Amino acid sequence: MKVLVVGSGGREHAICWKLKQSPKLDELYCAPGNAGIAKDAVCVDIKAEDIEGICAWAKENDIDLAVIGPEVPLAMGIVDALEEAGIKTFGPNKKCAQLEASKSFTKSFLARHNIPTAGYKEYTDKESLLADVGIYGYPMVLKADGLAAGKGVVIPENEADAIAAIEEMMGDKVFGSAADKIVVEEFLTGVEASMLCFVDENTIVPMESAQDYKRIFDGDKGPNTGGMGTYSPSLLFNEEVEQQIREQILEPTLAGFQKDGLDFKGVLFIGLMLSEAGPKVIEFNNRFGDPETQSVLMRLDSDLLDIFLAVADNKLADVEIKWKDERAVCVVLASGGYPGSYEKGKLISGLDDVDEDVVVFHAGTKLATMPEGSKCASCQDDCDMKAAVVTSGGRVLGVTATGATHDEARAKAFDNVKRISFEGMQYRNDIGLINRH
Repeated sequence: MKVLVVGSGGREHAICWKLKQSPKLDELYCAPGNAGIAKDAVCVDIKAEDIEGICAWAKENDIDLAVIGPEVPLAMGIVDALEEAGIKTFGPNKKCAQLEASKSFTKSFLARHNIPTAGYKEYTDKESLLADVGIYGYPMVLKADGLAAGKGVVIPENEADAIAAIEEMMGDKVFGSAADKIVVEEFLTGVEASMLCFVDENTIVPMESAQDYKRIFDGDKGPNTGGMGTYSPSLLFNEEVEQQIREQILEPTLAGFQKDGLDFKGVLFIGLMLSEAGPKVIEFNNRFGDPETQSVLMRLDSDLLDIFLAVADNKLADVEIKWKDERAVCVVLASGGYPGSYEKGKLISGLDDVDEDVVVFHAGTKLATMPEGSKCASCQDDCDMKAAVVTSGGRVLGVTATGATHDEARAKAFDNVKRISFEGMQYRNDIGLINRH
């Protein structure tokens, strides 16, 4: 089979890495890909948002299956366009993609189908929101309604900070049009966890659990990011919690999709708060989470291509999905300044020094032509190095290790993190530890 993966981040690298293991795969392409993905797939120089270009290329090259990684092309309707062009596609259509593209759409869905979530109220003008500052007390949860690259959530601790945040979001437009509408939510206490599910129109199958770390600094301090690391399975899940999630969230969600005419096919990412009152939904995403995918797919024992095809054909119930007993930990290495402004083009060294059984998933990297006489990043000597891997994003790499125990996987991940370096590199030291807020 000829498969095209759309995207250029760590999630897409993990998908390509796992698809490459399928005996059914003949050719694997990724548009646009990155420096790491280039080792597992043929990179195609088409941006993920160039729907017309991707459709034309897929048709011209007889692609059998397209797999959509990022949320933006999904929200733009890339699945609808590819299917109209006759390309079988893994991912939700534009109508279903509203579950991530609009916080208010999801909150309305959750409320309508009695799925546990935080209380909320929507605002479309700054004055009304300022008049309701502290409506649910503090901390105050402010969410940009639209897509903001995983960073559109602000949680001010007091009235002064809340007013400043509202001014930035609705006045200064720091999140652009994504914050034209803001959803204010009740602050939930507990511990966050993530669950990824394969979904077709008839079936929802949860993957192994994972825990994400959203804040930039140790101890869950600082601004939100797209995710600074994960581990799988979550140390917080047990049989009772999983049963609650299945009965109170997964089954009502699938029933809600069917009742509302949402023909969802793809991956549903469920952000959860494990509270004293039970699990509650924080958010829905329409695709593999990043960096949850890195730790979860390291543990998948089944053929990912078989699963993708089954979902696309509405035959998910016919596939047995198996998981390895190993534990996995992924530590994200980010650019200095992230999630704010950061510089790109920093030379990355040590990528060839990691253990063979550790996978470094590339998120924000590219190959750069080096000036003549450059010193090799590995040997620090003059050599014939023509190109090198450099940073090109906020989150740069995801160092992912597995082990027989959680502690073994965590120790191995951090041991290998220390072998990699680039100017300004930052990462959290507490990935894999339980943070109880």
